[in-house]
Amino acid sequence: MAASFSYYNSNVFVVAVTTSLLVGSLLVAFAGNFDQDVDITWGDGRAKILNNGKLLTLSLDKTSGSGFQSKNEYLFGKIDMKLKLVPGNSAGTVTAYYLRSQGSSWDEIDFEFLGNLSGDPYIVHTNVYTQGKGDREQQFYLWFDPTADFHTYSILWNPGNIIFYVDGRPIREFKNLESFGIPYPKNQSMRVYSSLWNADDWATRGGLVKTDWTQAPFTASFKSFNASACIWSNGVSSCSSSNSTSNAWLSQELDSRSQKRLTSVQKNYMVYNYCSDTKRFPQGLPLDCTVTTKA
Repeated sequence: MAASFSYYNSNVFVVAVTTSLLVGSLLVAFAGNFDQDVDITWGDGRAKILNNGKLLTLSLDKTSGSGFQSKNEYLFGKIDMKLKLVPGNSAGTVTAYYLRSQGSSWDEIDFEFLGNLSGDPYIVHTNVYTQGKGDREQQFYLWFDPTADFHTYSILWNPGNIIFYVDGRPIREFKNLESFGIPYPKNQSMRVYSSLWNADDWATRGGLVKTDWTQAPFTASFKSFNASACIWSNGVSSCSSSNSTSNAWLSQELDSRSQKRLTSVQKNYMVYNYCSDTKRFPQGLPLDCTVTTKA
């Protein structure tokens, strides 16, 4: 599960949760059956694959949570998943959905959904780790009830940028700024992971609101997992050297319309941005914040 921490900012308790020659076509992995595409990795029966592989549920009770990972590893891709989050009083719970490599200098791209009291909004926590270092938290409220129906959460990861999407709307962009000395995840293959777990020591209002176990089991649901990606196996990418229109995501970036949509989301729904937290970084904001501002 993804690493997180907590702190208080602006009267809101905020919870913080080479490039190989990939210029040709790729074997696109259109995953659609959880039986074929993922392995349940923990939970002692609390994770279930249902409806002939079309639906996966994770559950959490006082004894344990649960989780799964993709069978394939990827080196660049567009990952889509439809989630329906834990309904009702979900305070203290975290549903995590992320990409991660292995080792002590890992790369990681995080979505974490922080539960809350009934009627209060979920916080969507995002982070990017490069070579084992994160501290790049951005958090958002959603403009809909994520427990009432399935919504699509996507990660675009290519050599130029990482973009987080909610229902096709960009909410965050992390650019490749290696030319300024800022590491970018491009050398380590990653799997897709997801988990549902108890984090009531920090997840809701900095740990002030604890998990109400009388509401257990808590359940999050998943469907329509798609990975349009370069599969990495035994040191070899599934990408080939021939041209194809199927790899448009490999050079995709935000156009002017998408940039406006991103700006609108961040203006109206962002509740924390590490690039604005001067109290947290008294010696100066991280370089990726100042370079991005100048770019």
